[in-house]
Amino acid sequence: MTTPAPASASFLVQNYNRQDVRFIRGAGCHLFDEHGRKYLDAFAGVAVSALGHAHPRLVAAISQQAGQLLHASNHYGILQQEALAKTIVQSGFPGRVLFCNSGTEANECAYKVVRLWGNVAHGGAKTRIIAFENGFHGRTIGSLSITASAKYREPFAPMPACEFLPFGDADALERAMGADVAGVFLEPIQGEGGIMVPPAGFLARARELCTRHGALLVVDEIQTGVGRTGRMYAHQHDAVVPDIMTLAKGLGGGVPIGAAVLGTSCADLLKPGLHGTTFGGNPLACAAAITVLDEVLTPGFLARVTERGDQLKQGLEKLFAGSAVRGKGLLLGVQLPGDPAPLVKAALAEGLVVGPSGNNTLRLAPPLIISEAEVDDVIAKLRLARIRT
Repeated sequence: MTTPAPASASFLVQNYNRQDVRFIRGAGCHLFDEHGRKYLDAFAGVAVSALGHAHPRLVAAISQQAGQLLHASNHYGILQQEALAKTIVQSGFPGRVLFCNSGTEANECAYKVVRLWGNVAHGGAKTRIIAFENGFHGRTIGSLSITASAKYREPFAPMPACEFLPFGDADALERAMGADVAGVFLEPIQGEGGIMVPPAGFLARARELCTRHGALLVVDEIQTGVGRTGRMYAHQHDAVVPDIMTLAKGLGGGVPIGAAVLGTSCADLLKPGLHGTTFGGNPLACAAAITVLDEVLTPGFLARVTERGDQLKQGLEKLFAGSAVRGKGLLLGVQLPGDPAPLVKAALAEGLVVGPSGNNTLRLAPPLIISEAEVDDVIAKLRLARIRT
């Protein structure tokens, strides 16, 4: 369903189906529009606003950094980058971090490293790349080439070669693997594809197969990382260590930043001049991300994410009895009989912000700071929204 663009938006490229609401202020888990109406945010700007809106520590960190230095070129050392990289590595796995501005750029970097792995580390002997059906990794040509959905790919064809397998099918992956595979890209939970969770043991099998065949395992944590699923990174639920992890969305709490974490096996492949960014990892973005990680890594924070996620999931399962409710922590999806757009719009009319995922899934990804009472309010507003549809 397409919402006509208002006259005030006529100077914008019309590549979004926008709701006719303009948020101008936020506080905690609430948003306020230009008319002063209050909304409970259960979408967090597509899992971005990890600490909600106008979080005092995040506001203070951004304000302080803005008063000191907004930008410094990567031709020089950046203290905030160094501190942030240390925290990411120590909360994840041994390696090094390359900062960028978005998730698609992080995956583009990972794609290039996989190519270097095949061409440089293995003398061109590894050329194949494997990804999974229903996955989504970004909008640049490289990241789009590992995104399976035809609606995203076909308008920009031809794409660089990639083989797509059924998500969660470890046996299919084993049959497809070989000495010529350079890398395997996967999401621990498919965020844009309907909040699809793979079967137990799938990530572990993927890790074992990549190790056996000398391929890089790339785990896309753009939507699932930074505490979203109740662990710092979603692959940690399976005690799996990838070769590359990509991050963005919640990392900056609303300030654009992405990161590719390159494990020790491949971190040295990117020599000076092979990859770079003007804005990536600037002092402002890194100062914001340092604050977000400091909050998320506070003892008890992730346990509360798990508690609120369990509460929300139970409420959704009761409200949508008979429908599949998928996900972990505070990344949840409800499978609907059809297009989620009418329910998303009805929820907005009730003062609740939710979103779609895939063709038939309602997505909920509230700020990680959501309270018990606010979770109850999400369910209450959704109940009223269902009556509207």
